[in-house]
Amino acid sequence: MPITQPTLDKLATFDTPTICNIIELFDVRPRNVGYMDHRIKCGFAEMPPMVGFASTASFRSDAPPAGGDAYGGIAEQLDTFAALPGPAIVVFEDLDDPPVAATFGEVMCSSYQAFGSAGLITSGGGRDLEQVRALGYPVFTGATICAHAYCHILHIGLPVRVGGLMVNQGDLLHGDANGVTNIPIDLAEAIAEIGDDFVASENVVLDYVKADGPKSVAEYRARREEFSAVVAKLKQRAVDLL
Repeated sequence: MPITQPTLDKLATFDTPTICNIIELFDVRPRNVGYMDHRIKCGFAEMPPMVGFASTASFRSDAPPAGGDAYGGIAEQLDTFAALPGPAIVVFEDLDDPPVAATFGEVMCSSYQAFGSAGLITSGGGRDLEQVRALGYPVFTGATICAHAYCHILHIGLPVRVGGLMVNQGDLLHGDANGVTNIPIDLAEAIAEIGDDFVASENVVLDYVKADGPKSVAEYRARREEFSAVVAKLKQRAVDLL
């Protein structure tokens, strides 16, 4: 069943750590996999969560390409967007180690955004950051580098490894100031459905510890127990939704 735009919109109302916490309720993967590691950092922490489907590619810039120009692969990437079930998130694996030059700049990001892309992730570097910020286009990078050197796109649409995460063409991704996670596509509707209730369950504890006035460890324990009971019910609900 295709993921609807309302579901994507709902997923975008939650921060990425909350999405990760809800995925854990389903016990579909180990808790230490499924997300990008510390090497991938949010470029613009003030922007809202990014949700979309991976459009993958690999990149090099340390030597001239065998043929073509620096931006020769962008049109081919744009052609792939239409086959995705929703907005594209461009995901680049920079094959130079360490990265030599910027994967993206204002021209690339403007082009992707014009064709409906929701954001970009690269294991390499980025540049033109203030111009890209002005676009309102989320980017996640491993570095900031001022030049593009011999930048060229290699393969398009094949699996890539970025921040320790294997990303396939069409994977559903969610990212914000905290990082990027993969969302199992068959869980997307259920995550969107129980998300508000999960946030409310956390508020059982948060409302107490953030309120003014004296606190007691006994009441804190009681709140934690209440939270755990609600989460247990949500976990069963998550199973029932599958």
